[in-house]
Formats: sequence, C-alpha cells, structure tokens
Amino acid sequence: MMKKLLFPVTTIFFMLLTVVYPVNSFGQEQKKLISKYLTQLPGGNVKDDGKPQMYRMTAVYKNMDIYGNMSTGTKVTGDYTREPGGRQAFWTNVLIANSNNASETFLEGTNQDYMENFVYDPSSDMVRSDAFTNFPAATQTIFAKNLVWDMSVVEKFAWDYTDSLKLNRNYTIPGIKGSLVMPDVGTYFHKSIQICWTGISVVNGKLCAVIEYRALNNKIELRLDQIKSKGTEQYWGTTWMALDTKLIEYAEMYSGTIQEMEIQGFKDKMLVKTVRVISVERIK
Repeated sequence: MMKKLLFPVTTIFFMLLTVVYPVNSFGQEQKKLISKYLTQLPGGNVKDDGKPQMYRMTAVYKNMDIYGNMSTGTKVTGDYTREPGGRQAFWTNVLIANSNNASETFLEGTNQDYMENFVYDPSSDMVRSDAFTNFPAATQTIFAKNLVWDMSVVEKFAWDYTDSLKLNRNYTIPGIKGSLVMPDVGTYFHKSIQICWTGISVVNGKLCAVIEYRALNNKIELRLDQIKSKGTEQYWGTTWMALDTKLIEYAEMYSGTIQEMEIQGFKDKMLVKTVRVISVERIK
C-alpha cells in the first residue's frame, strides 16, 4: 500500500514546488524592483557626458470666448540648448505663427531674429527687469519670453525637488506664495504648487521617473502696450526624467486662463479664455 501511495505523494510534492517557487521568486524580484527604482529618486547633478542638452519646445495658444469658441491662435516653436554643466543656455530657430480660426492650420511662422543665439544664465535672474534688454518693444515678444520662463519651470520641477519626493505622495513647495514681477509684462501670483512622483516609464529607450505638478487658481495681471488684463490661471504638466542621467527626455504642460481684458481702441472689456499646450522634445 505504501509503495502505491509513494509516487502520487512525491508527484504532488514536486508539483507544489513548481508552483510555490515561482511565486516566491516573483515576490523577491518585485521587492528588488521596488527597492531599486521606486524607493527614492536619484540625487546629484545632471550627467550630460560633456554634451549639450538640446530640445524643441512647441507652444500653442488658443484664445476663446467663455463658451469655447476660438477667436485667434498662436503657435510658437524654438530650439533650446543648455551647455554642458548647465552654465549657459541659448535659443535658436524661434518662430511665431498666427491663426484666425479653429479650422485654419498654422503656417511656418515668422523668425524672431532677436532670439537667435539669445544666451543667458538659466536661473531665477531671468525675471529681472534687465533680463531682456535687447528685445524689441513689441507685444508679441511675450511669447518668446514665455519660452524662457516655461523651460525654466520644466527644469525646476524636474530637478530641484527630487530629494523631497516620495512615490505617489503630493509635495507642496514651501514658501511659494507671493508676487512674481515679469519685466514689461505684468505680475503673477502663485497660490500653491504641488509636485508628485507617480512612477516610472520608458521614453527614448530610457527608464524615466514620471513627475507631475499642478498650480491652481493663480492670479495674473498683464500690463502691455495695448492690452491690460486681470484674471486667474491653472497650469499642470508631466515630465519624464531619465533615472540614470537625470536628463529630461520629454515634458508636456497645459494651462488655462480666464481674464477680463481691456484692449486699446475697444470700448468694452472682454472676457477671454486662453488654453495653452506645450511640448518639450529631446533633439538627438
């Protein structure tokens, strides 16, 4: 009787081994994966290997009434290069194109000569009154200035808070409240900014940290030559940062503003909604 039972019992034992061992192995590998990639973000400086970081930024603005009917649009593109070590940055091939309705496609655009090889220190100094001294006194230069400021936001949220971010936990940037004066443009008032590291993904063949941020109900006041406005803005975005180098592999940002606007030559004030979509693609 024992001999007859030996084979079935032994068979069941080895069958259990083949089930239990892979489960345990998977659990161990999962713990290793979490420990290696999902416990904390990499510290230290960006590893650029002595090569410049090059990106193409595209920003599309659509002006609408409060019902979502588009009136005008603007598309801005530019190539951004940050020198090795991050000491200086510059822009080339900056184009601005306009559209008068939702169905009209943007043309190639007009080259902004004043932005060609515009070199600067990518720091908070770019909100000083003398940051854009060589720019012409034209309302449309606000789009070129926004390229500089928006790229600064993308880099800041990718690099400056990695030591404070924990997976799936919102981090509110301390001391962010206050007015920010934008030279020859107006004033911006942040209410709060939250950042969250939401996981890892793959972009451009690189394992990347996914970093999301949002800033809601910010006050904005513009004072341009022919336009004055007051309103609020919401903006949010996502950045994919390579885990091995901390280089930004891709980023996107969205914003929406509602403003009460006074335009020179128009008797009545207007309520204007502006939606902006930004993408930052790495150039290799």
